[in-house]
Amino acid sequence: MIIVTVGMQLGFDRLIAAVDALAPGLGMPVIAQTGKGSYRPQHMEARASIAPAEFEALVGEARLIVAHAGIGTVLTAARCRKPIVLVPRRAELGEHRNDHQLATVRKLAGRPGILVAEQEGLLAGRIAEGLALEDWSAASSPTAQRLHGALAAFIENRPL
Repeated sequence: MIIVTVGMQLGFDRLIAAVDALAPGLGMPVIAQTGKGSYRPQHMEARASIAPAEFEALVGEARLIVAHAGIGTVLTAARCRKPIVLVPRRAELGEHRNDHQLATVRKLAGRPGILVAEQEGLLAGRIAEGLALEDWSAASSPTAQRLHGALAAFIENRPL
């Protein structure tokens, strides 16, 4: 399964529509958390919101996460040892108030398990790369894994 998430604060119709177009050819179920977007997918299961416990369970089952460049989602992927494809929101397209997500993906690109598609045209290739990844999580040190876990717990208001 692939899980797509855009966070809860804003919709991200460009990403949801792009994955919806690819979903029939992916050969597995795709579940999308669409936030406040207006696009209604035709080829994947879509929910405006997913409760945190259910989201965590879905991530645990997923082979790949496709997401906006939200750091909370990046940390969840790292903690659950799932590869992630990041698609940044762009201010020039009215998707956010500034381009901090572009800056985020440029800093994270090339790290183990993190793939970036700055434009929709790159998404199919990045999804294929993410699905082909073997156990990339072993590339991070135990110290890095503990740090990711602690940061995620802090951000998600869980016990450290």
